[in-house]
Amino acid sequence: MKALIQRVQSASVEIDDAAGSCTAGAIDGGLLALIGVEKGDDEKSADKLLHKLLHYRVFADPEGKMNHNVQQAGGGLLLVSQFTLAADTRKGLRPSFSSAAPPADGERLFNYLVEQARRHPLPVATGEFGADMQVALVNDGPVTFLLES
Repeated sequence: MKALIQRVQSASVEIDDAAGSCTAGAIDGGLLALIGVEKGDDEKSADKLLHKLLHYRVFADPEGKMNHNVQQAGGGLLLVSQFTLAADTRKGLRPSFSSAAPPADGERLFNYLVEQARRHPLPVATGEFGADMQVALVNDGPVTFLLES
């Protein structure tokens, strides 16, 4: 599994449906994590990625150094599924998605990741798997990292 994380001052995800656009999830500050699920990923991969999401030190301590994690910083997690992170872009000018997990597996593992994240004492918001979403954010820094399990 992969997560492209961004430290944010705020982030939200909107979904278009028959009734119009609605906000599916939002956080005031913390980490926006775009989640990609690849073939071969399993619950162990999701658990390892969640551990990194919760403990990766990208927030400033009192001395201004990146020594605090999202929990220590009092932030939230906005988890958004994004299968394009599993793309192979090494050859040509068009991405290949042959390494992406099948949609049913991707949805199952994304939902598992969300369920496990909600067991921790921090705000967790999400988009909707497979939906057409618009993600808005105010990147803090900017600080952006690619995490892999």
